Amino acid sequence: MPLPIISIVGRPNVGKSSLFNRLIKRKLAVIDSTPGVTRDRNFSKCEWVGREFYLVDTGGMVPGTADEMERLILDQAEISMEEADVILFMTDCQTGVTDIDSRIAKILHRTKKPILLGVNKADNDRLDLEANSFYSLGYEKLFPISAANSRGVGDLLDEMVASLPEKIDEPDTGPEIRVAVVGRPNVGKSSFVNQLLGEDRHIVSEVPGTTRDSVDSPISVDGKNYILVDTAGLRKRSRVKESIEYYTTLRSIRAIERCDVAMVLLDANEGLNFQELKIIEEVGEAQRGMVLAVNKWDIFEKDERTVDVYARQIREAMPTYSHIPIIFISALTGQRVRKAMSVVDSVYGEFTKRVATADLNKFLEEVVAKQPPPASKGRWIKFFYITQAEVAPPKFIIFCNYPKLILDPYRRYLTNRLRESFGFEGVSLDIRIKPRKEK
Repeated sequence: MPLPIISIVGRPNVGKSSLFNRLIKRKLAVIDSTPGVTRDRNFSKCEWVGREFYLVDTGGMVPGTADEMERLILDQAEISMEEADVILFMTDCQTGVTDIDSRIAKILHRTKKPILLGVNKADNDRLDLEANSFYSLGYEKLFPISAANSRGVGDLLDEMVASLPEKIDEPDTGPEIRVAVVGRPNVGKSSFVNQLLGEDRHIVSEVPGTTRDSVDSPISVDGKNYILVDTAGLRKRSRVKESIEYYTTLRSIRAIERCDVAMVLLDANEGLNFQELKIIEEVGEAQRGMVLAVNKWDIFEKDERTVDVYARQIREAMPTYSHIPIIFISALTGQRVRKAMSVVDSVYGEFTKRVATADLNKFLEEVVAKQPPPASKGRWIKFFYITQAEVAPPKFIIFCNYPKLILDPYRRYLTNRLRESFGFEGVSLDIRIKPRKEK
């Protein structure tokens, strides 16, 4: 089940970004006393009492405004409310109920989403009492809080989480492999999906950003069943200024988190740039399987040396992800498009692969004997055993006497040797080192 969304809305300068930063426990949103500082929306994962959700910080709403920027901000906030599972309506206790607050309340009363009323800047008991004036906005419960010092925030969080929809386990759809097709705008994602489907089910246009939502398409290729998810183009968040595009970015990231394998499309004309690397990192952080498909390869001469040089340049640009397979395709002509799905199938096999514990421990004994970890602070590190705890993604646990003394270079050594011995091409490995007292 994709993570639910809680959106923070309200007029300018009521402390939405301050609360956002407080809840995610880092200063992601810019805070300033000037109204309208938050324009490009921020979102981040948040967790409370074991429940994860996306928290979205929106700009200050000014209903009925004639100002162009304020109208754009209002559009973003309204789309955020449509996407949200729960809406937190923020107000300012110290300024009291304003005409803008009342207009926003009328907009919110038309939605059937759960609405929580947060009355911010209630820094003491006296202001708690003054917060009661906000009952005039028509809500049965309100929450006096102070984002600045966290006063009352715990109670608000409890109610926010309680208002989220219940977790629903997604049904097992059988052997279908869920593939998210991701990349920058206008890289050919919809053309790739249409080529496999054999029909123009997805709109294809030279205008970047044509795909506004993540669209699921079931398909069978050479006897294997897949769910293709054509996502909106991902670009630098600092460049996501159009209201609709911001929220389609969030949908695309959620699609990555739900997939088994992400097909990352690159444009052969432009190569691998900073934004592609950010997309690859999004997939890597989600620990999904990954395939890089260099699209529009039909414009190049059919020369294997060209392929080798291009692939080497890509791998040199992303040394951390050198285990990701690369395939050169043309969504326009169909060149190697079906073969790309066989690569996806191979990566999915690695994504779900389990290695026997006996083989893992023989591996550990051999690689440690070949290159033992250096002693630290006069302590010798001893490994006990290794086991694979999970698949999809593969997760390994290694037990030793001093886990904190294992430095990053040696962790990379173990990861690289594990790949050499057991494969896992296109898959992120989660290797954790834990303590165990020696008997």
